[in-house]
Amino acid sequence: MSSFSDVFFGGQGDECATSNDYNGEYWGARISTVPVLLVTSLFGAIFPVMSANSKASWFKMPDWCFFYCKYFGSGVILATTFIHLLDPGIACLSDPCLGGVWNEYPMGLAVTLIALCIIFLVEILIYYFLKAHNQAMATAINDQEAADYKDDAIQKTDSKTSLEKQLAKMGHNHGGEVGVSAVDAKTLYSGQLVTIFVLEFGIIFHSVFVGLSLTTSGDEFVTLYVVIVFHQFFEGLGLGARIAWTKWPESKKLTPYLLALAYGLTTPIAAAIGLGVRKSYVPGSRTALIVTGFCDSISAGVLLYSSLVELMAQEFLYSNEFDDSAPGKRDGLKRLIGAYILFIAGAALMSCLGKWA
Repeated sequence: MSSFSDVFFGGQGDECATSNDYNGEYWGARISTVPVLLVTSLFGAIFPVMSANSKASWFKMPDWCFFYCKYFGSGVILATTFIHLLDPGIACLSDPCLGGVWNEYPMGLAVTLIALCIIFLVEILIYYFLKAHNQAMATAINDQEAADYKDDAIQKTDSKTSLEKQLAKMGHNHGGEVGVSAVDAKTLYSGQLVTIFVLEFGIIFHSVFVGLSLTTSGDEFVTLYVVIVFHQFFEGLGLGARIAWTKWPESKKLTPYLLALAYGLTTPIAAAIGLGVRKSYVPGSRTALIVTGFCDSISAGVLLYSSLVELMAQEFLYSNEFDDSAPGKRDGLKRLIGAYILFIAGAALMSCLGKWA
């Protein structure tokens, strides 16, 4: 009877690569990838955040610009999921050199499915406990306000009729509205945080291998360099716009900058590591194929869930962004069609970049 390791890791297959495509050319350009990727990635992610928090009118982006970046960026993230993560993950985990179960079962899709289900479970639990916590806080606030209002009413008058009027007024105009609005605002903010952190995790996880593959590449280095610069900028813009769109409390004012900084640093650091291991890192080796395939597939599952649920369903179907009856909203259908066109444009652009990277 075959052991688990024999079934999972064994099997006859082609011999995996033992060397990479690094050819020693363009050394100066390879070194330049670190600062260039740092600037483009960081600028794409942090510019919307800085603009949203700027007090200078000349630097502050208008609302329509955030609108463009938000929906264009959502399309970029969706295309990244399918073209830049899911497909490479499947290719790595089904490479002929792995043999065995790797070539007999769609491992990449299975890992993506598992990651999607896990992130769904995590979000379910987060929302459940946050909602319960927020409702408990709202109830406590309402009870305290009711007690305070009642004490105040008793001190002002001993009349039962007057007290009933005061309590009725409180119930209709004060306590109930404050409690409900507090719960809604807190839940909305918590939901936005979950979306951002899930996106950040999925994108950063994937960015490590983008940097490694760039600086260890061979003849295709120049093309890959140009494409990855655009890739990182547009991906950062999509993430940064969503971070900037969130209404951060004063106590968390540094959080959006830290999130943008984390994204901006990941790929250049990975590129620098790639320079150091340029002769020893073999992307086509058995270990690298499995590790890269798992990471890409996990990121694909995370971002697939975020793209379909948070960026598409939540933003297009369940948001009041396109509701003509919402305060300050007009031309809902026009805005909806515009958002959809921006979404498709972002997805199309990122899909085209997938031809080279």
